[in-house]
Amino acid sequence: MRTARTAATAAACAALILLAAGCSSSGGKDSEDTSDDGVGGGKASGPRLKIAMVTHSGDGDTFWDIVKRGAETAAAKDNVEFLYAHDDEAKEQAQLVQSYIDKKVDGIVVTLAKPEAMKDVLAKAAAAGIPVVTINSGGAYSAQYGALSHIGQDEAVAGEAVGDELTKRGLKNALCVIHEQGNVSLEDRCAGVKKAFGGSTENLHVTGTNMPETQSTIQAKLEAAKSGRTIDVVVTLGAPFAEAAVKAKKDANSKAEIDTFDLNADVVRQLKAKTIGFAVDQQPYLQGYLAVDELWLYQTNANIVGGGKPVLTGPAIVTEKDVPRLEKLTKNGTR
Repeated sequence: MRTARTAATAAACAALILLAAGCSSSGGKDSEDTSDDGVGGGKASGPRLKIAMVTHSGDGDTFWDIVKRGAETAAAKDNVEFLYAHDDEAKEQAQLVQSYIDKKVDGIVVTLAKPEAMKDVLAKAAAAGIPVVTINSGGAYSAQYGALSHIGQDEAVAGEAVGDELTKRGLKNALCVIHEQGNVSLEDRCAGVKKAFGGSTENLHVTGTNMPETQSTIQAKLEAAKSGRTIDVVVTLGAPFAEAAVKAKKDANSKAEIDTFDLNADVVRQLKAKTIGFAVDQQPYLQGYLAVDELWLYQTNANIVGGGKPVLTGPAIVTEKDVPRLEKLTKNGTR
């Protein structure tokens, strides 16, 4: 697996967290449980904490299923009661955060896909003395909104990694498909692609909540391109949209390469079949796991992972060469 410059940082931070967890005394639901669950050196003793996660997308999305699984694994190890909620609408996401503030949880994990909508409620969390860790999106806003740190990939850097890869592959005209209007992370990804790519990049906005419409919009764009500048690569910004692009390519009788951000079992199968050229893995399992672990470490030992700086979990470029190892891990629901 060819890993970009950020992987070493992520590995180091992960090692520090696992080491800290491993040095804690064992315990499970109560301090007398000394069984080892094989993750992070056994279960933690001490007071049972309550940690909530609120994301801008969720159930039914394979990416967020993996994030949630990572968080649940860390919660089981850390003797944490894990609460989870999500909403696609930024205003409702903020209201969910407020509900957890009212419940006086011990920590909150939140995404900042639309940062401005979350600003006031995160100020309320700070005023209530509830520590916050941001994950996945909006990393540039994390510190100024009072979070302990941000866990995820730098989306602009990830976009540049894709742009570099497209250039290496000799491609010339890219279509970057944005599936959620106003999501700063998605905009940053396409901006990074455009910055680093040696060819031209055009953004295409689609309605990501309507997959048939998304597919038909991509197909129409590919068909229209036949009479002008040919699109030779489509870049989708999430694993479910890669499948839509593959189908659109087939229906449009296009020869464009399909590449994507994010990874799931379907993308691994498509890499194996060579219907997708490469994918960008930002390790969602690690984002959920480390976020819960960091809040537990902060509450039990006053640790701040990364010294308040972003903890990077990607990007890593994966291709068909990585399929044998990834097949097993995606079946486990951890990659």
